[in-house]
Amino acid sequence: MTTTAIPKPDELVAAAKAMIPVLAQRAAAQTAAGRILPETIADLKKAGLFRVLQPKRWGGFEMDPGTFAEIQIALATGDMSAGWVYGVIGVHNFQLAMFDNQAAQDVWGQDNGTLIASTYMPTGKAKPVDGGFRFSGKWKFSSGCEHCQWILLGGITLKNDDGTGGGDYCTFLLPRADFEIVDTWDVMGLKGTGSQDIVVKDAFVPAHRVHKMADAYTSNNPGRHANPGPLYRYPFVQVFFRAVSNGCIGALQAMLDEFRAYGAARITTTGASTARDPDAQLVCAEAAAAIDEMKLTLHRNFRVLGEHAAAGTQAPVELRLLYRYQTSQVAERSLEIAAKMFRCMGGSGLFGTLPFGRIYADLLAARQHVANQSQVNGRGYGAVLLGLENTELML
Repeated sequence: MTTTAIPKPDELVAAAKAMIPVLAQRAAAQTAAGRILPETIADLKKAGLFRVLQPKRWGGFEMDPGTFAEIQIALATGDMSAGWVYGVIGVHNFQLAMFDNQAAQDVWGQDNGTLIASTYMPTGKAKPVDGGFRFSGKWKFSSGCEHCQWILLGGITLKNDDGTGGGDYCTFLLPRADFEIVDTWDVMGLKGTGSQDIVVKDAFVPAHRVHKMADAYTSNNPGRHANPGPLYRYPFVQVFFRAVSNGCIGALQAMLDEFRAYGAARITTTGASTARDPDAQLVCAEAAAAIDEMKLTLHRNFRVLGEHAAAGTQAPVELRLLYRYQTSQVAERSLEIAAKMFRCMGGSGLFGTLPFGRIYADLLAARQHVANQSQVNGRGYGAVLLGLENTELML
């Protein structure tokens, strides 16, 4: 089941960067289709990019989350929808390693390249039965699900046989035969992600395919014995939340690249040069500096978390609150800077023949994700700084 040749991290990042022109060319088609094209998924699989966080024992590369982030940023520079789908699908190989080992056997036993979709909204209801749960529900926002044969769904276990009483928030793993995809993805941004609705009607989920999120937050997972490497001792939230913010850095990079190329030669209707516009000059500097700072913070945070994972310890609560807040700031900060660049484009930015409107809309859509609500995460961190007791579990 193991792979015979594991590439170096910089080789995988280089492969992702080499895809930027192709993804940029496909962006309009993926936006129009409302989903990632099959050829894009095929390219990502061929390059081995989905294997970055997958255990070596299942044919993966078991690399650090920083490498995963750099790949995602590069892909999002070509097309943020592609980077988004890569992030949310690719991070599932990280979580599957935390399940009971039989769950990985179910998914990867016949094909270790099988992909997993998700939607973690806790809208599913799970009634305990012998050997597992009867599970039903409806979910929104399952990005790239049409390319996946399994799915991770959020739900609450019910304490009582009559279906009453709230229990644990868990992730339930189901095969394609047990869920329905409903095409509802008519949105204004991240159109190419194909984040459809999911419906499950009274499916049986065996106990080994259920992962308590409390275990994911504390790194006390059933899979820790089969997958003892330090990667799988990172707190799940710290890796997952980055998977829905990393792409924003790539999108901001794309906005800056396009702005520099177009703005350098642009003469406005008034005869003024964009390159000589002080506001345009300033926003270019601000964007470049912000990208550098956000990437430095990302890698510093993962380095510290990695040191704790290697030592078998948990980073302090206050530090994890800080890291979660910094993660959630990425979307807001990228959107604000992109808005300044968009204003500097004037009326030209409105045309669909240019990429500025699409990139801006993608960032606006990304900011709406619950993990990217910086004001909520900031309040939790600020409360602890002011001496109050932490009430946040998702750390």
